[in-house]
Amino acid sequence: MLLRLLGAVLGCFDLLVGLQAGFAAEVTRFPAPGGEHSVITIHAATDLAAMKPLIQDFQVLMPTVSIEYNEYVTNDLFAAAQKACAAGESPMDVILSSSVDQLVALVNRGCALTFRSPQTAQLPSWAKWRDEVFGFTIEPAVIVYNKALVPPEDIPRTRGELLDLLRAKPERYDGKIGSYDITQSGIGYLFASYDARTSSTYGRLLEAFGRAHAVTHCCTSDVLADLAAGRIALGYNLLGSYAYGALKAGAPIGIVIPRDYNLVLIRAVLIPVGRHRPAAAQRFVDYLLSERGQRVGREASFFFGAETPLPPEVDGPMTLSMGGTFNPVTIGPELLVVQDRARRARFLEEWRRSMRGADGQ
Repeated sequence: MLLRLLGAVLGCFDLLVGLQAGFAAEVTRFPAPGGEHSVITIHAATDLAAMKPLIQDFQVLMPTVSIEYNEYVTNDLFAAAQKACAAGESPMDVILSSSVDQLVALVNRGCALTFRSPQTAQLPSWAKWRDEVFGFTIEPAVIVYNKALVPPEDIPRTRGELLDLLRAKPERYDGKIGSYDITQSGIGYLFASYDARTSSTYGRLLEAFGRAHAVTHCCTSDVLADLAAGRIALGYNLLGSYAYGALKAGAPIGIVIPRDYNLVLIRAVLIPVGRHRPAAAQRFVDYLLSERGQRVGREASFFFGAETPLPPEVDGPMTLSMGGTFNPVTIGPELLVVQDRARRARFLEEWRRSMRGADGQ
């Protein structure tokens, strides 16, 4: 795979490299501000822009630690982590991902170290499993719309309203709906799996997306770019933190927390087996779970908490947990069902068939 030097920028440099036998990761290095004594290598399916404030604040507390941040799409990270686990010697000190079902699968295969600390102990049971995988952010799945393309009367606040809108105005929204390609996106697949088991409208909504020639991407950031540019009008099941970050940066978008049920992801972290410096990794995990790390994350990167008030620009309840619609993706063995190979193959084939649309294309 072609290695392309992107250069040095303010003490950090980015490389596009082929890692783990072809699993692509973009690598950014944060040199230790106090002189390097140790290095933590983080492999993540989380945008660098979201993690950068946390990394830099951690280095305020640990100024002699350099951070190497390897950013993947979710499925590539999962494949690379499985390969490293099978080899018995991992280049990864920390793995974090929004596709928590994939992290649970790694834990189930014996690929994670056990870690107990006062910080991990204070997590609720639904936000950790077996003292090996730990949730550190709350991520609502949101509907996002371009304010110039969606009039106020068209803004959907439930999945049923979105379905009715696509039926009532097929010409207006043809080619103007965006979401994940769940064959590429682990988080898209996880959200779709929970939609299918939670909502009676899932199948009809998916068929409506097919008829509307929905535009699909691997990642929330790509769908948000289409929304900001006006290439599409509505985005479905996007990560709330990324959407709110784009809104704060000036994107002409609105954000809706669905009222029928509020699907909430818990972004999680684990320490893989086969690495020789777990103490440094444990310090970083503890930081993410600490009161300080949680505050930095909410203020600078992820913006949402179960009990904290929603940002005022977000159309939704006062808090995510209000109203009886809070539906978190619980970290635990039930997520192993999502990764069952036969079930996954059937689910993806049904998705492909529906997304081909009424014209079969």
